[in-house]
Amino acid sequence: MMKTLQKLLLLVAATSFNSVAAPFEDNMAQRMQACTGCHGVQGRAGPDGYYPRLAGKPAGYLYNQLLNIRDGRRHYALMAGLLAPLDKPYLMAMAQYFSGLKLPYPPPIATKATPELMARGRTLVTEGDPARDLPPCQQCHGEALTGAEPHVPGLLGLPRDYLNAQLGGWRTGQRRAQAPDCMSHIAKRLSSQDVVAATHWLAAQPVPANSQPLAALPTMKAGTKELRCGSADVPQPLTEKTVTTQSTQVAKGAYLARVGNCEHCHTTPGGKPYTGQRAITTPFGTAYSTNLTPDKATGLGQWTLDDFWQALHHGKSRDGRLLSPAFPYTSYTAMRRADADALFAFLQSLPPENQPHRGHDMRWPYGTQVALFAWRTLFFSPQDFQADAARSAAWNRGAYLVNVLSHCGECHTPRNQFGAAQTKLALRGGLIPMQGWLAPSLLSRSAAGTDALRLNDTLQLLKTGHSSQATASGPMAQVVQGSTQHLNEADLQAIGLYLQSLTQTQDPSQSEVPADRLPAARAMAPAAMTRAASLYTSHCADCHGHQGQGITGAYPALAGNRAVFLADASNLIQTTLHGGFAPVTLARPKPYGMPPFMLTLGDSDIALVLSYIRQAWGNQATPVTESDVSRLREHQASR
Repeated sequence: MMKTLQKLLLLVAATSFNSVAAPFEDNMAQRMQACTGCHGVQGRAGPDGYYPRLAGKPAGYLYNQLLNIRDGRRHYALMAGLLAPLDKPYLMAMAQYFSGLKLPYPPPIATKATPELMARGRTLVTEGDPARDLPPCQQCHGEALTGAEPHVPGLLGLPRDYLNAQLGGWRTGQRRAQAPDCMSHIAKRLSSQDVVAATHWLAAQPVPANSQPLAALPTMKAGTKELRCGSADVPQPLTEKTVTTQSTQVAKGAYLARVGNCEHCHTTPGGKPYTGQRAITTPFGTAYSTNLTPDKATGLGQWTLDDFWQALHHGKSRDGRLLSPAFPYTSYTAMRRADADALFAFLQSLPPENQPHRGHDMRWPYGTQVALFAWRTLFFSPQDFQADAARSAAWNRGAYLVNVLSHCGECHTPRNQFGAAQTKLALRGGLIPMQGWLAPSLLSRSAAGTDALRLNDTLQLLKTGHSSQATASGPMAQVVQGSTQHLNEADLQAIGLYLQSLTQTQDPSQSEVPADRLPAARAMAPAAMTRAASLYTSHCADCHGHQGQGITGAYPALAGNRAVFLADASNLIQTTLHGGFAPVTLARPKPYGMPPFMLTLGDSDIALVLSYIRQAWGNQATPVTESDVSRLREHQASR
């Protein structure tokens, strides 16, 4: 009776709100819905004044800001996460799209500032303060303050709160640009009263009828000191990377570095490749990756093949020092010596870069050599890869790729309280420490196991970042972008073959629970169901369909999607809170995105709509609770 009532409620809720969805168009406007969720329709600006207008701003300026946020020079974690899987060509395409939108501005909001404050603001903007080496804003932003191509934004039509926030960001270092950072120097010369005066005056000015930015930077007045700004650099034309001739050994090593995604961990956002210093957070503190370029003072310039092999196979540095297991030598230990030598040859071919190692910041005693010795005694011993003679060469290659080179178990294997992988539960899934994302089981058909029906979907996800029922997000987006999309067809098929064999021969205790033995999902109350269905219609249906059918090639289906009804809903919650784009891949260079809902929906509403998704269209899963959402929201905020 309860199951019948539950199905009836779902049917009523789904049909009651089955309004006509906006037609789907395969264009940039559709893709940019991940941005306009905060920045307003067509990038006109968010309703709260915090998210600025994007429409009509110079493309070079927008591109530089996207790059600065993605690479950490301008701090906003929510947007940085959204942009993380996107490359420079796509960032430029986004900038050009919004720049090309020529839309009218709303009238300014009346000011309550005193005449004296407004006069002071006008003076700073139009004349500056030579005594303090403060140039007028008009010097770069134009006499009409509408900006200049290709990189200087307009200052009018922006809310005062936003202007205050940006000047405050420049003054405190929360906002930075490529050196020389002229705006940082200017903002730090402003007093708090200067900022109040300038922003009051700017926010009160109407945008002129001709709001287009100047075609070029204004001509400097005689006797005016010219500023040289790093963010004034015009983005270089986007061309294909030059293909250089490499020896067979170096080319093999370059491919292996791709398979292992070495560049991701050994490169800071926006930094030079393989120079290290990327922060790797663990429950025991923060480790920082090392410089792998052949610099003799700070990198691998004085290392030998044997030194490098010792690091991979034994987890020891050149001087015998024990390495932190944040470096996955626990998987690399089984790498074949020939592959280690090829990888070293590739790293030695890189241009040397002087980048000293940043010392780890681990809580005592975890970073000490004594603690590492004890940990290794309990949880590590060097291994060699043992091929299974009863299996095909392709199967063994897949096993080697999954367990060694790609080190999938580092995320997909649960860990104990000391951070060691529980090898008896290899690839059975678990929460990734410190990240709040679930790496689902690769053995279970109900999680991320690869049976015959799902083989093509798995391979498509690894190659493109997207399949009919999944989009790579969170840590997996990084893996696809930096590693699996670059696998050759033989290796991709070998991984599929190996994973499929694991799913077919999994331990009976890991097999799927028959549908007739699944516990009945608790039916949502009628009022909650109505509210949840309304939320889904308002925020989700245009992309994922009123029946959860999704849109082929753009947005995954939710109906019958095993990622939706995983017992642990962490990934669903994370995706809803933070949104995100699928990774840019060679096969999908302009992926679709999902807007973050953490600012527009409260925890109770997110829990409601996700519970609805987990129980609609035949899905059967337990509801998501408000505390589930709150826990992950607070977890991210505390990082």
